[in-house]
Amino acid sequence: MDIMFLLERLESQIATGTGVPRTRKVLVDKDAVLDLIDQLRVAVPEEIHAAKRINAESERIIEKANDESGRISARAQEQATFLIGERGLLEAAQAEGRRIIADASEVADGVRLGADAYAAQILESLETEVRKALAGIEKGIGVLEARQAELQPVAAQATDADARDVAEWPDAAADDGALSHEEDAGQTVPR
Repeated sequence: MDIMFLLERLESQIATGTGVPRTRKVLVDKDAVLDLIDQLRVAVPEEIHAAKRINAESERIIEKANDESGRISARAQEQATFLIGERGLLEAAQAEGRRIIADASEVADGVRLGADAYAAQILESLETEVRKALAGIEKGIGVLEARQAELQPVAAQATDADARDVAEWPDAAADDGALSHEEDAGQTVPR
């Protein structure tokens, strides 16, 4: 899955969460947010594997360039030998061989530089995406932790208030007896 898509879904979950009155906090579906975080954990390694594949591809390109350079060099040497043997033009053959080798080295260096630049560009892009994903995850975790910290004192205060209210209630058993004697004080007729 695409990391940016998952981050947008996480952001959407937070943006569409139920607002807590008089605060900037929202309630979100915990399972949905945790599911998105799990999907992000899966997506990040996929991006890393893609970067490794790109790096391996650049190494293959460099190896191919080295092979091509070797073939060109061998061809240059063969051509130089041919020129020496057939025409006796040692100096011309050596100059041509040096030129071909220099050309081959330039081509190989160009291919290496291009492959390295391509790999660096892909890795930098991947690093940016991973940093964005990590920032989104950290932001989501921060929001959830802040919400939990905010809700825990409210729950503790409600529990303390309930305990005080119960402690302040009159003893129900004592009052029931008093009420029944007061109501019965001469007003009931035996049957």
